[in-house]
Amino acid sequence: MNPVVIRPLIKTDWISVSKIYAEGIETGIATFETELPSWKTWNATYIESCRIIALQKDEVVGFAVLSQVSKRKVYKGVAEVSVYVAKDFRGQHIGGILLKQLIKESEENGFWTLQAGIFSENIASIKLHKKFGFRVVGIRKQIGKLNGKWYDNHFLERRSLNQF
Repeated sequence: MNPVVIRPLIKTDWISVSKIYAEGIETGIATFETELPSWKTWNATYIESCRIIALQKDEVVGFAVLSQVSKRKVYKGVAEVSVYVAKDFRGQHIGGILLKQLIKESEENGFWTLQAGIFSENIASIKLHKKFGFRVVGIRKQIGKLNGKWYDNHFLERRSLNQF
């Protein structure tokens, strides 16, 4: 296996990132989104300081980003995690490499709590988050409907070990 290189995600990565995101949409258990957004929409959704990609042999094989959970000042250090790995690279620990680095960068940028809403059927993602210190704080029953079917989400959070 080739080494994984992590670097910041920049606008020119969008074509590769959008393909990976589209693969996530296709799974039916990664996001409630049904259509690929434009760069402008996607860019406005995620925090600029914590966007990373994983590369193998100069190919983008995954990405991880944070989104703000609230615009209220009291929640400025709380963000939601999104981690996506290209279909052909799943099961190769890339998600773990991305999540570990995203946690590090989030703490360096003043985030004290990370949360994730994960489809209950997405067992691999739930296990990955638990491995990196996330805990299940609840299950949101029928939180969203996708293609005519209601889905539950495991709601997980991770509190930073750093004292801010």
